[in-house]
Amino acid sequence: MDTRILIIEDDEAIVTFLRRGLAYDGYEVDTAADGQTGLAMAQENPPGLVVLDWMLPGMDGLEVCRILRASSPTPILMLTARDAVHDRVQGLDAGADDYMVKPFNLDELLARIRALLRRARPNNPQIYQYGDLSVDTGTRLATRGERVIALTAKEYELLELFMRHPRQVLTRELIYDDVWGYDFGGESNIIEVYVRYLRQKLESGDEPRLIHTVRGMGYVLREDE
Repeated sequence: MDTRILIIEDDEAIVTFLRRGLAYDGYEVDTAADGQTGLAMAQENPPGLVVLDWMLPGMDGLEVCRILRASSPTPILMLTARDAVHDRVQGLDAGADDYMVKPFNLDELLARIRALLRRARPNNPQIYQYGDLSVDTGTRLATRGERVIALTAKEYELLELFMRHPRQVLTRELIYDDVWGYDFGGESNIIEVYVRYLRQKLESGDEPRLIHTVRGMGYVLREDE
């Protein structure tokens, strides 16, 4: 497992704080003070994980996140002073795997990093198949028939959860716990948003729907009866 962490952050005090804490925990640390430089570093020599500030000079963190996520499965932990649910949804929509609000607790940040690295580590890769839909957990690649489906990190995790439990109704609580791993807030419609994203991508070739809503209960992966 790659233990190199790339910090893309323009606040020198935060960079110094993070570098010290991460190094003490055994990580190698690289840093970049702007989005363009950080993106280039992440693409040229992919780290084990990226800690990414939202507000950066030049290219902001959201744009860095979108570009990096389109070409790499590298885990991304976004840091920001924005704490509204809408902002958290924006960060996750851009492809971030997790989100922490400044000021943050170092022990919690280290715990989040360890969790993200564990989840990114290949562990007995396998291929799930349901109908014409296939998910390869080793490459994190999804296909429907011959069509490759480009997924963000959270879209992939949600789809893999459905593929592990075909024809089983998954409650909102189970999905929250498995995909987000912490309480995102019951007032959020993030599950509905991501189910909509998945449906759009899975059905973009006019294929029949596979993810169905079970009203009052949750969602299920099944073929039309």
